[in-house]
Amino acid sequence: MLKKLSIAVAIAALSISAQAQTTTPFYVGADVGSTTINGLSGDKTSYGVIAGYKFNQNFAAEVGYRHLAKADFGPISVDLTQASISALGIIPVSKEFQVFGRLGYNNNKASASYAGYNSSANESGALYGVGVQYQFTANVGARLEFQKPASDTKNFSVGVTYAF
Repeated sequence: MLKKLSIAVAIAALSISAQAQTTTPFYVGADVGSTTINGLSGDKTSYGVIAGYKFNQNFAAEVGYRHLAKADFGPISVDLTQASISALGIIPVSKEFQVFGRLGYNNNKASASYAGYNSSANESGALYGVGVQYQFTANVGARLEFQKPASDTKNFSVGVTYAF
């Protein structure tokens, strides 16, 4: 009995150390989504990229850049972008499935152009969100996330992550 238990413990320890060697703390990702801005009709397509570092199974830090929306008002074209830095609190539900919360700081930039003239304005503030992630392998995962980058703006996105 003791011999079987010793073998089981040894196999478990080896599998944990093998798993630890295949997962890395650095990751990158990309997403596509939909942005809703109060006062604008219809949802706008968004896309973005992230780079992160996972300190442990419960905490990560990320930087990101996202094109939130493009809107045309007659001859005036407006682009809205977001640059952010965030801390993620992560709750592992299973080996593959995680729930996370985001709290960070972001800078939203609106760039307008009209007949060759360009103008821009920035607004910085808190960023928060919630999401889920499913790990297909130790390196590849998929995300679904809701973010609130400004008081009048919501973004839903789906993306992929790759740990290296």
